[in-house]
Amino acid sequence: MGKVRRDGYIITWWKGDHTPRHVHVKTAGGEKLGRLDITAMRGLEGWMPDRKLVTLIEQLRDEGRL
Repeated sequence: MGKVRRDGYIITWWKGDHTPRHVHVKTAGGEKLGRLDITAMRGLEGWMPDRKLVTLIEQLRDEGRL
């Protein structure tokens, strides 16, 4: 399992998890926000992440962290 705390979010993921490749996102306080597909960069199950979060996930992906 990977975990990053950044900019007020807790982002977790599991290697070998089911498709689509995604991360789980919570607030720094632990409130579940949703899951984000890191290939398509969109929320799953109807969740609409804000642009700040999408940019953060893109940065982590580009750094090779995800």
